[in-house]
Amino acid sequence: MSADQTEAADICCASCDIAELDDIKLKTCDACDLVKYCSDKCQQDHQPQHELRCKERAAELRDEKLFRQPESTHLGDCPICFLPLQLDLENSMMSCCGKMVCRGCDYANMLRERQARLQQTCPFCRRPLPNTQEEAVANYMKRVEKNDPVAMTHIGRKHYNNGDYESAFEYLTKAAELGDAIAHHCLSIMYREGLGVEKDEKKGVYYLEEAAIAGHPKARYNLAGYEWDNERYDRAVKHYIIAANLGHDTSIQLLKESYAAGKVSKDDFAAALRAHQAAVDATKSPQREAAKDNRTGYAT
Repeated sequence: MSADQTEAADICCASCDIAELDDIKLKTCDACDLVKYCSDKCQQDHQPQHELRCKERAAELRDEKLFRQPESTHLGDCPICFLPLQLDLENSMMSCCGKMVCRGCDYANMLRERQARLQQTCPFCRRPLPNTQEEAVANYMKRVEKNDPVAMTHIGRKHYNNGDYESAFEYLTKAAELGDAIAHHCLSIMYREGLGVEKDEKKGVYYLEEAAIAGHPKARYNLAGYEWDNERYDRAVKHYIIAANLGHDTSIQLLKESYAAGKVSKDDFAAALRAHQAAVDATKSPQREAAKDNRTGYAT
């Protein structure tokens, strides 16, 4: 498309060529950013000649979004120490406030309370911890009522682990609609395996992509495997690099193998090694190392 054609597409309806004026507002095509229409009828009339290019551009836009390096993993930062949450160490989910706290801060809070003989409380909001799993579930359900996607995902995964896939699907779908990466990843598994839903590879890949876009390294790793199995090695390597840059250990190992097989360049592999190490180092702290050596805490 030439510069003049692009300019015309910005100010004129692609079907009837009517110009955008004060009383005429044009609407951009829902799937791409190439053309505009003055009405739904014009969009329908123009569809046959626009459909192919529209699909191509929509795929380009999807890839731009899919292969953009996330700033952080889906876990984000600990709300107390503000360091990135670790991928290889279980973090503590608090049912009272829905916050995910790193094991280092959880462990430090536990030591403080033991030494001062204080009541056990959430390290973030300081509310008393639930005494039973039933109380914890009740806390999560209160947050579900407030449309907390983290709580919805927790309850959905609980149903999933208990084999109640119908209820799991309901909670996880709502959480995914609110943007929860873990919910997207769980739904991808359910569609791929046909758990509670009819098997659908296309939907499975879609939810896997949504989780990866949100910074879920394991989803990104699984996408790389899917692309590799389909012999789309360039796309697989891109996924491995993005996951490795987020600190995903298995992805950096697969990149090493891909480099040995000649599927990734020396420069790209070296850059991924540096980024992976930087991501891992950013998650370290003395408190987290102590928690790793003393695997105790108040996870609720």
